[in-house]
Amino acid sequence: MASWTVEHRRAADRRGLRSPSDLTDAEWALVAPLIRPAKRGGLPRTVDVREVLNAIFHVLSTGCQWAALPKDLPPKSTVWGYFSRWEWEGTIERIHHALYVAVREQAGREASPTTAIIDSQTAKAAQKGGSTLDPSGYDAGKKVVGRKRHLLIDTIGMLLAVIVHPADVQDRDGAVPLLRQARRLFPFIARLIGDAGHQGPKMAAAVARTGHWTIEIVRRCDRHRFVVLPKRWIVERTIAWISRNRRLARDFERHCRIAAALVRMAMIRIMIRRLAATLSA
Repeated sequence: MASWTVEHRRAADRRGLRSPSDLTDAEWALVAPLIRPAKRGGLPRTVDVREVLNAIFHVLSTGCQWAALPKDLPPKSTVWGYFSRWEWEGTIERIHHALYVAVREQAGREASPTTAIIDSQTAKAAQKGGSTLDPSGYDAGKKVVGRKRHLLIDTIGMLLAVIVHPADVQDRDGAVPLLRQARRLFPFIARLIGDAGHQGPKMAAAVARTGHWTIEIVRRCDRHRFVVLPKRWIVERTIAWISRNRRLARDFERHCRIAAALVRMAMIRIMIRRLAATLSA
């Protein structure tokens, strides 16, 4: 296993920033052109959009409540207003896709992958309620009440698509909308790799309906407790990357679409740092 070099430590050093979650100038230069300017007409925009992103990444990284944002960041109403509007109008998905293509090109890969890996992560639900709350479910396998994050990633660990649904939805059922979402942006996927939860004729039929894909099931080894499974370790590593964000340690969100948007924001943060580190090297 490769050890950390001086260059790695220098690229990961955030000590010069107000907060480790803040964007550096190089990182902001990557994402700023992807954010649409204010609409024409009316008063000019007075909000610092960079500070809005810093506030979203602060919530994501530390797990604090929106109302508990530090006073030197924009207020909750401003930050939440921008975040929810960006999620609703597709800005987060558009930024994620643009950065994804840049990361693929940086790695010497084609923009659209041909192989994808599918897996899910069950997040335990936090205590919350209300008539507008999206439902949670009971995952009988993990014995957890919460929601399931269904992820589709490529072979370098970058996110292709994400769907969040109640934890009692079987993997083979939850995979259907996930594959449809990925098909729109990545038409050249031909091979799908999954675990035993995605096997069976129902899953095979869903894959066939989505596109000309083949599915390969990588099963767990019963003879050994800890074995690195081919390709499956890549998606497990991506889940570990996402779980470093304390906001994603549990399911705190009222709506599934917001939970999915935060997963995308976690991957946006990873891709921004990876691209900026390469440009500054």
